[in-house]
Amino acid sequence: MSLDETNAANADPHANDAAPYGGGDPYADYRTGDFPFTELVDLADRRLGGGVVAANDEFFAERENLLVRERAVFDPEHFGHKGKIMDGWETRRRRGADAENVFPAPEDHDWAIVRLGAPGVIRGIIVDTAHFRGNYPQRVSIQATAVEGSPSPEQLLADDVKWEELVAPTPVRGHAANGFAIDAERRFTHVRVCQHPDGGIARLRVHGEVVADPEWLELLGTLDLIAVVNGGVYEDASDKFYSSPTQIILPGTSRKMDDGWENRRRRVRGTNDWVRFRLAAQGAVRAVEIDTAYLKGNSAGWIALQGCNGDPAKGAEWFEIIPRTKLQPDTLHRFKLPAQAVVTHVRLDAFPDGGVARMRLHGALTEQGAADLRARYAALGG
Repeated sequence: MSLDETNAANADPHANDAAPYGGGDPYADYRTGDFPFTELVDLADRRLGGGVVAANDEFFAERENLLVRERAVFDPEHFGHKGKIMDGWETRRRRGADAENVFPAPEDHDWAIVRLGAPGVIRGIIVDTAHFRGNYPQRVSIQATAVEGSPSPEQLLADDVKWEELVAPTPVRGHAANGFAIDAERRFTHVRVCQHPDGGIARLRVHGEVVADPEWLELLGTLDLIAVVNGGVYEDASDKFYSSPTQIILPGTSRKMDDGWENRRRRVRGTNDWVRFRLAAQGAVRAVEIDTAYLKGNSAGWIALQGCNGDPAKGAEWFEIIPRTKLQPDTLHRFKLPAQAVVTHVRLDAFPDGGVARMRLHGALTEQGAADLRARYAALGG
């Protein structure tokens, strides 16, 4: 939100309202913006293990809706015993202390605590108020903390837990994607979103960089060095027309065709599509899996895999890990490497185009990789 919009909202509490729903496509007047940080993985994604562990109130709509992957839906005729049923988290209207003080006190607010499925550094947050046109919160604030293990809500709310403010109470717009860039260079495990004084939020997205616990990864020994949950990162791709390449390194198997990376049809001969990833840290890869699940008439025809040990932007040389190899549609392919490949980055080439559902790089951290990961973990407060 711009400074002018913030000032307007402070002067007029209804300045950020959306128009009442007038029929037709409910997203026709939805307001959004350009938020570069949305290219990063959603640390609160349910597929990574995220969850809404507690809320002080969810009278009209359940807190769990905050992390639903799909965008919020709106049915103008959908009512229940408590009123309009909304696809989001919505609290009841707060009231004052007595007939002389009918409005809530300035400090009154509602809150929900979200466990990050993959703890890490938060780069940006989206507070989506889709379909909350006149019943969104006047302001939101967001705090974060780092508590290891599996803390209960009571433990997270204890007096000795320190919450760091990422977003001070700030006006938001109704029926809109409200984006907040975050510059806290720390590793967090939980966030708390607050509505001032009450209202509804459709979805919450917490974008950032995964920072895995190095002790846990070393205990595992052999692991997927490219997995999002272990700190793997999608860096760049030739094409992301249909879906984000980050999905290639998500946990589990894909559930449908768009739960992977699919590019548009390539028409220029002599070219191909590609995607580049950075491993959690330097690792020795021993085996590779390439899965084309649910991609039946649109999987990549052939793939090749290259690796480099060092930053390719600084001249590190690429070398072949898997030569150009034909793929089968809707099939899991397993490759046993003749010798381990020590890499920090890999590049997957698809010929000429097409989709890949998942990729796994099985191996172990090198001594240098483990040391680098421990150093970063400590520097970020782990």
